[in-house]
Amino acid sequence: MKILLIEDEPMIAMLLEDFVDMLDHEAAGPAETVEAALAAVSDGGFDAAIMDINLNGQKAWDVAGAMRAASIPFAISSGAADSEIPADYAHAPLLKKPYTLADVEDVLKQLQADI
Repeated sequence: MKILLIEDEPMIAMLLEDFVDMLDHEAAGPAETVEAALAAVSDGGFDAAIMDINLNGQKAWDVAGAMRAASIPFAISSGAADSEIPADYAHAPLLKKPYTLADVEDVLKQLQADI
């Protein structure tokens, strides 16, 4: 499975990419801004995404909406409280920061089931 990584923190993006690779999936990206993430969704070429909801101080809900419109499953990666996630996206798997390899593995299994 090819996973688009939407993450603005370079160290977190590298860790997530390593985790995805260790779990025998392919990482794409990272998309570091809302604009880059929207372009990646438009271009396609990936099966699912793990998306940070705060990209350089900008909320990424437009990206979530674009993925939902394109029927691309995604997980939300966040250190924020669950209450900050709009009800429209409460169905998405949540990857709480800081996360472990096992957490990423669980989320990837959920995403794979949605493909």
